[in-house]
Amino acid sequence: MKNFDFNLLTVLEVLLEEQSVTAAAARLHLSQSAVSKQLSKLRETFDDKLFERTAYGLRPTPKAKQLAPELRRVLNQVEQLTRPSEFDPSLSRRKFRIELVETAYSLTYPNFMPELLKQAPNVSIDSKTWHSQSMDKLLRCETDIGIACREWDERSLLHIKNLPDELNYTELTRDHSVCLVRKDHPLLKEEWNLDTFLKYRHLQVTFGGIAQWLLDDVLQIQHLKRDIAINLTDFNSAMLLCEKSDLILCSPAKYAKEMLGHYQLITLPVPTKLVPGTYVLLWHRHFDLDPSHRWLREMIIESVQQVYPV
Repeated sequence: MKNFDFNLLTVLEVLLEEQSVTAAAARLHLSQSAVSKQLSKLRETFDDKLFERTAYGLRPTPKAKQLAPELRRVLNQVEQLTRPSEFDPSLSRRKFRIELVETAYSLTYPNFMPELLKQAPNVSIDSKTWHSQSMDKLLRCETDIGIACREWDERSLLHIKNLPDELNYTELTRDHSVCLVRKDHPLLKEEWNLDTFLKYRHLQVTFGGIAQWLLDDVLQIQHLKRDIAINLTDFNSAMLLCEKSDLILCSPAKYAKEMLGHYQLITLPVPTKLVPGTYVLLWHRHFDLDPSHRWLREMIIESVQQVYPV
């Protein structure tokens, strides 16, 4: 490793993310031949091919996958050492990585992005939808900020007190669940109660990498269970199907309110007592004193809470 060029680590990180020399070159503002030459140096340094060519792009070798978590930690440390103690958003070209649950997009981006673009015209954000590995990525500092759903109900395994100690969090806004049904649904002629709720089949959206939510936990305690006809991972598709069937769809209320202008759906309360949950903004303690990171998270928190007070 003598005389090793640490800039190669950035190339390796981008190749791991893009799994394409062409895409990596575009992100790094380099030619494809320059990236290929740097990949050759990386292979020589680590005595491993690092990537294998396939019909679908580059496939990381086991060695490359093993390097990935430590690589992000090293680059974060280098960034911390070289980042100025003060942050001027108008001059910054920083790229932030955010992973958030699907229903949080409409609650956050329309509120904070206009001001961000005004203050920091060259800052960029790489967004990914929250999934089963997102928490681990936060813990490895591979993601700057996460926005996830957590519960205050003591009956839930997703209680906010169960967040990892390595993470800090701020509540963005609390929310509760509602039921959505099509106009002219036959249950609208019946008394709305738990029996009616369970009489009909359900459409469930699995998001945030979690298969079962508080409602199902509470029903299970009562030895009850919803009849789930179909699981989807996209709320827009779910609302379209709900509009054209007798399936019942449960949704976070704030998200439903944002979306209902586009669909012919009726809102009903969930017919069992549930403690409202919360959207939390999460970050690793590693970023606590990072001025640019603090600037972004404070902007998100303030803009969301102006519209949706906790």
